[in-house]
Amino acid sequence: MTSPFAQSTGPTDLILGLPVHPLVVHFAVVLLPLAAAALIAIVVVPKWRRPFGWVVLAGLLAGAGASLLAKESGEAFAARVGWPTEHASLGDRLPLVAIVLFVVAAAWFWLQLREAKAGRKRAGILTVIAAIVSCILAVAAIVLTVVVGHTGAAAVWEGRIQDAPAASSGQSAPATPGPAASASGSGTSAASAAPSGTAALTMAEVAKHATAADCWSVVKGTVYDLTSWIDQHPGGVGPIESMCGVDATDAFVAQHGSQRTPNKVLAGFEVGPLVQ
Repeated sequence: MTSPFAQSTGPTDLILGLPVHPLVVHFAVVLLPLAAAALIAIVVVPKWRRPFGWVVLAGLLAGAGASLLAKESGEAFAARVGWPTEHASLGDRLPLVAIVLFVVAAAWFWLQLREAKAGRKRAGILTVIAAIVSCILAVAAIVLTVVVGHTGAAAVWEGRIQDAPAASSGQSAPATPGPAASASGSGTSAASAAPSGTAALTMAEVAKHATAADCWSVVKGTVYDLTSWIDQHPGGVGPIESMCGVDATDAFVAQHGSQRTPNKVLAGFEVGPLVQ
């Protein structure tokens, strides 16, 4: 079974046949923290404001634009491969923080320029407040960018890294039957096919399908065959493997809640209602 995600979501979807998101996200994770750190530097060191002030503002603007483009392209990318929930949620907040940071920093820079032209020796209360808020927002932008980047990397690599020791030690990973194999119903894959009339969809039956090669799970009273989804899951194989053979309602709801896309994907793997 193939993932039922949309295959085209607009100009932020693909470029030269490759997803836009992995290409543009690096601009945001480099430009925004660098410009934010530079802003703190020119606030703290007055003599750096004249030679570097405009460059810092340009960097903040570019970082805000890059974070917005990363958000939009991330949504297009998620429409193809699924939603890594935590990463998507944090990624939605980053452009807002970046834009507010640029606006406040620009206001502070304008205020201190005006005071410098007027020959004032001490900064006014408004300028001081703007400087403090700018620094707080700069730190928030740096931290949030790091966390967004980490959750994105974890969504892509965490499950694969966990599997690396088995591969390096020469142990073979459990085979995951492809879509065709799951549908054919032969050998081990037969257990992953829809049950015959003699096999009721009870928890005892679900518990027999508790491996990566044969993975059934229960969510909200319905049995799902997740075998072919394990290697496709954008959050890595680990979260799906932990669902195999058990009632994973609490885990699924905690991670995805009522989000439309994950629930739509899950519905595509339905076997039938659980028999109590």
